[in-house]
Amino acid sequence: MNWTAPVDIYCERVSPEFWAEPWNAASNAAFIIAALWAWRTMRNTGTQSPILVALTALAFCIGIGSFLFHTYANAWSELADTLPIWTFVAVYIMACIHIRAGVPPRRIAIIALGIAAAVIVGTLAFDTADTAQATQASWSNGSEQYLPAVIALLVLSVLSLKRNHPLRYWFVSATAIFIVSLGFRTVDFHTCEALHVGTHFMWHILNGVMIALLLQALIRHRAAHP
Repeated sequence: MNWTAPVDIYCERVSPEFWAEPWNAASNAAFIIAALWAWRTMRNTGTQSPILVALTALAFCIGIGSFLFHTYANAWSELADTLPIWTFVAVYIMACIHIRAGVPPRRIAIIALGIAAAVIVGTLAFDTADTAQATQASWSNGSEQYLPAVIALLVLSVLSLKRNHPLRYWFVSATAIFIVSLGFRTVDFHTCEALHVGTHFMWHILNGVMIALLLQALIRHRAAHP
């Protein structure tokens, strides 16, 4: 794989320059804010467990990785963008299982690392240029890759509602926001003529809100049930 191969899959990018996607790059501040809010809540409630700290750190890394991808826009920065996202998804699901079923944190870490390794292998298995072309040709702009995350959030929402769990409204809100944000990601290229900056930056902002809600849900639940 050519690690410096350019990746151009967003409406806002019209040149290979570092700051060619200012809206897409700057909107990653939403993830940083979500992480900082989570860290402050943990400190105020005294709930700095290893899992919560790991999730907060991953939220911060999502912001950094996505910023790198929307500035350097090449193969290595694409990996820096993808890896923290799917690791966060894996760890969060395992954290929910830990809360409900008491799965040891060490086992959670092993499973999460396994999923992260699978993401790396999957990313390296495809040529970046071919992937970019396929994304641009897709009506969904490659958003179908996030279908597993949608399913996971829907399952969490349904189960929490069915069991009247205290976190049910947090999960439902996060799920609804994620679905809306996925819509903004999907229509990015389709709005280029009307909106030259596209809509991908809204995907970042709303995802930052979603991650903030998911983190606050676990932190506050842990504080209420030490």
